[in-house]
Amino acid sequence: MARAENKVEAGGTAHLVAALAKALREQHGLTQPQLGDKLGYTAAAVSAMETCAQPASDQMLVKLEKEIGGGLGVFEEARRWMLLEKYPARFRGFSELEAGAVTLCSYETLVVDGLFQTEDYARALIGGSYPPVSEQRREELVEARLARRALFDRDPTPHIELILEESVLRRPFGSWEILRGQLRSLAEDARRDNVFVQVLPLDRGLRGTYAGDRGAMKLVETRDHEHVVYMEIEDQGILVSDPAEVSHLARRYASIRAQALSPDESLAFIERLAGEER
Repeated sequence: MARAENKVEAGGTAHLVAALAKALREQHGLTQPQLGDKLGYTAAAVSAMETCAQPASDQMLVKLEKEIGGGLGVFEEARRWMLLEKYPARFRGFSELEAGAVTLCSYETLVVDGLFQTEDYARALIGGSYPPVSEQRREELVEARLARRALFDRDPTPHIELILEESVLRRPFGSWEILRGQLRSLAEDARRDNVFVQVLPLDRGLRGTYAGDRGAMKLVETRDHEHVVYMEIEDQGILVSDPAEVSHLARRYASIRAQALSPDESLAFIERLAGEER
């Protein structure tokens, strides 16, 4: 939604895109309504983009590149930076590592990992978070989160692992139907050749050992084959690169994985939960 306060919240890339789009529109001799017709947007939407009352969405950037980009690739390049600005500050540095990861291994204890979230699940989760965010900010965060899914089909194909606490699969956000949709989507992702999803059952603590009590983490092998670990604690992002610390956390992750159900058992478990009536 176009709002005056968005002009203040918009980042530097959004303002640069706005100025560039206006200059190129005028260079092409187009009015805002005429450019809107070419893009499939209203004149009001074009005006809102040029004033940053409603910064350009990823879809609009694609269309701007096609209609007035002139083959320069500036709007295409801006897509990456616009999405980066939409991430919370704590996540921006890690987002680049995730996008280029050779191997990504995640353990989640509270919610489905953002990389795997559906649009409805992400919107319900972000919309109900604290402190509350504006509708505009919520939609920016949802768009940025969904864009991360490009990693699944990236070339070269990354190796992706996800371990989820069973409680994550039983906790609804928004509605039970949203949760069921998320579970169905998770099952589809688990069937990808490069993705391995495992569930850590609730009863693991009864067996005397439980390696997951220290919280969530993400282990990354970068394109340069370096190994780092990323963790979030109360809105603080922590990136661990010290080899000894990374090795320690990697061994903990390996213990968690060993205590989880196998990928095949986990897929069957997720599908069963997705089919339950509530």
